[in-house]
Amino acid sequence: MDATVLKFTMTQATKILPPQTIFITGCSTGIGYHAAHALKNLGYHVIASCRKPEDVTRLQQEGLVCIACDLADAESINQAWLSVMELSQGKIAALFNNAAFGLPGAVEDLTRQALEHQFATNVFGTQQLTNLAIKQMRQQGHGRIIYNSSVLGFAAMAYRGAYNASKFAIEGLADTLRIELAHDPINISLIEPGPILSKFRENAHREYLQWVKTDQSAHLANYQAMEARLAKKGASAPFTLGPEAVTKALIHALQSNRPKARYRVTTPTKLFAFLKRLLPSKALDWVLLKAGGDGRR
Repeated sequence: MDATVLKFTMTQATKILPPQTIFITGCSTGIGYHAAHALKNLGYHVIASCRKPEDVTRLQQEGLVCIACDLADAESINQAWLSVMELSQGKIAALFNNAAFGLPGAVEDLTRQALEHQFATNVFGTQQLTNLAIKQMRQQGHGRIIYNSSVLGFAAMAYRGAYNASKFAIEGLADTLRIELAHDPINISLIEPGPILSKFRENAHREYLQWVKTDQSAHLANYQAMEARLAKKGASAPFTLGPEAVTKALIHALQSNRPKARYRVTTPTKLFAFLKRLLPSKALDWVLLKAGGDGRR
């Protein structure tokens, strides 16, 4: 995607325009990687972050400002924020909470430790970082915080319980913050992608193998089909889009005078949001079960 073709016509008053600073988490691949490069090409001062040192080095070699940040580690977050403040000279226009991963498995097969592992990054670390950003943005008098949520943040699907719950939690925190910050000059937005081309499925497969014990599970037959899907290369679901679809929504959230509370990206997200308003719970459950191949996708 040539990011320069994305044009907006709002007045200059409250836009976040380059060269203002944006901090993006989870930039090693996929959505975060694309967004970091696209915004840098637009002239933003992008500070990217990755969990692994080798990914930090790789992105630095590609010309990005990149720091280490492991959202599962409270001290790593604090150190990363100190680096952000230093690199931005104490002014941060926006935070894009993108870093997250999925841990597939039937809810009854998820141990307490597995759920804590999922929430440590997707919820606890994300919100610790966000709270640091809020304090700085209130002090400087402006700021925008964008959470990368998911269609699974409002429409649960089978064998994604840990991830569903983490994204439901993020949506609850973001909605609450939007109300609590109504009188502060800080905008809160959620992006809710459906299927996006990335290494998300590959990473989820690794987490599944580490955390879910399948040998005596009542869900073994469905796990076998799920494992085949997780191991598949390329798109595994209809209506899959590239990461540029999320970057486009992110740019609107940064540049609009009236950023949306929610950006629904991909046809499945828009469809399920409509059906959730329209259908009773049991009917919606049936649709979501079929969309997941009766638990086999």
